[in-house]
Amino acid sequence: QVQLVESGGGSVKAGGSLRLSCAASGYTLSRNSMGWFRRAPGKEREGVAGIDTGGVTYYADSVKGRFTLSQDNDKNTVYLQMNSLKPEDTGTYYCAAGLTYGPTWSDSTRYDYWGQGTQVTVSS
Repeated sequence: QVQLVESGGGSVKAGGSLRLSCAASGYTLSRNSMGWFRRAPGKEREGVAGIDTGGVTYYADSVKGRFTLSQDNDKNTVYLQMNSLKPEDTGTYYCAAGLTYGPTWSDSTRYDYWGQGTQVTVSS
């Protein structure tokens, strides 16, 4: 049974940092693509960052230069380091696992498994 478990969310002030983790079980991350998505209140879910099977990372324009996705294959865990957080980064963050290629990383329909989400709140 595949499980993705996110952790690391919390409340911070603008300019602060958080690191989200997504631990996978029953699934080998290194053989698949991973993505981080978020859903802000009243908005649709959007892709934040992704990594494909070749280890190439992708980012939404809104987070480039501030967020970094990394993967630890030994721990079967992906991370999202979020720096210089802004109030507009507030939302529920989800990790997802699937198979994507290039620009399809942000297509949520390409992901088969999802975590339960972790809340990130950034205050001004």
